[in-house]
Amino acid sequence: MTDWPRRCAVVISCFNEAERVGPVVTRIRQHLPSVIIVDDGSTDDTAEVAKMCGANVVRLPENGGKGAALRAGWRRASELGFTWTLMLDGDGQHAPDDAPMFFDCADRTGARLVIGNRMVRAEAMPWVRRQVNAWMSRRISALTGAALPDSQCGFRLAHLETLRGLALMTNHFEIESEVLAAFLAARQRVEFVPVQTIYHAGPSRIRPIPDAWRWWRWLRSQHKARAGAGRAAAPLWTRPRSNPAS
Repeated sequence: MTDWPRRCAVVISCFNEAERVGPVVTRIRQHLPSVIIVDDGSTDDTAEVAKMCGANVVRLPENGGKGAALRAGWRRASELGFTWTLMLDGDGQHAPDDAPMFFDCADRTGARLVIGNRMVRAEAMPWVRRQVNAWMSRRISALTGAALPDSQCGFRLAHLETLRGLALMTNHFEIESEVLAAFLAARQRVEFVPVQTIYHAGPSRIRPIPDAWRWWRWLRSQHKARAGAGRAAAPLWTRPRSNPAS
C-alpha cells in the first residue's frame, strides 16, 4: 500500500479564488498535508489566503492558463520529492473528502491515472454543461477507443514521473483531454471513480468561444496525427487499459 501522505502532493491551479481557496486547502490537508497552490496571475489575495491555510504557493507573474499552471505545480511537486499528485479545483467544486477513493483505486488496480466521474451523480451539473461534457467525452472515446465517462473532470490522481514524461503542449482547459489521451497512448492504466458533483452560483472560468476553439484545434491535431500514421479509420489506441465502471 502506498504511503499517500508522504508520497503524494496536492496541486491546485487558481486564478482569483481568494474567496473559496481557503476551505479547499484546509479540507484537503486532512487527507494530504502537502498542498501546492499555483497562483496563475491572480489580482486578488489568492496567494495570501492559501499561504495562511498552510499551502506551498507558486506565483506566476501573469495568467497563462490552467495547463501551464498545472505543469508549474507538477514541477514543484517533483522538486520536493513527491511521486504522485492529486489535482482538484480551487473553487470548491470538488469534494476533498472524495480523495481516499482515488488512493484506494490506484492501490487496488495499479492505475497511473485515476479520474473523477461526475456523471454518476450528474443531476447537480447545469444541463448545458452536462450535455457538452457528455459530447466531448464521446468524441475523445471515439478517438482513443476507450469508454471514457467523464473526460473533462479536473479531479485527478496521477503518477508524477509518468505525467511529466508525456509530451504535453496545451496551456488551457484542453489539458484535461490531452493528459487523458496521452496516458492512453502510452499504454498506462486509466481508471474512473464516482465523485460528488458540486456547482456554485457565479461565472465560470471557462470562456466558451476561445476555449472551445482551443479544444477543437487540439482534437483536430490528434486526428491528423492518426491519419498521418495511416490509420484514418481506426482508433489511435484500440486496447487501452481502462475500466470506466470503477
